[in-house]
Amino acid sequence: MTRKQKRLAVIAGGMGFILTAVLLIMFAFGQSIAYFYVPGDLAKADLQPGTRIRLGGLVETGSVVRGEGSTITFTVTDTLSELPVTYTGILPDLFREGQGVVAEGRFEGMGKVFVADTVLAKHDETYMPKDVADRLKAQGVELSGEEEIR
Repeated sequence: MTRKQKRLAVIAGGMGFILTAVLLIMFAFGQSIAYFYVPGDLAKADLQPGTRIRLGGLVETGSVVRGEGSTITFTVTDTLSELPVTYTGILPDLFREGQGVVAEGRFEGMGKVFVADTVLAKHDETYMPKDVADRLKAQGVELSGEEEIR
């Protein structure tokens, strides 16, 4: 091989390595993305089965039902529509009815029950996740006091 051919081979190998790295990074990010929805948005959304999403809203008062073991069923609402959520695990200490919550997971079965694998609760009485507060305000829901941190 001449010097020119060696140089081109090294450049081509480096470009191939960079292209492979970029494709792997794009694939990894594509697998970890979870779009945010409130229950009212899900009626309009065209989700593929098994799509991972984040569901935000308020835990409906009187909807928390403890099942066998550590399975909990509750309803998330945006005051206009509601969606049942099933979660197996230990809920955060601050999880309460009437408070803001973000659940991450997938729809199972016929898409009527959301199965969460992660549940996040607000951290004190003055905080609501920004996305949840913005969506509730956009739908005309009055939030008492300053329930969000910007």
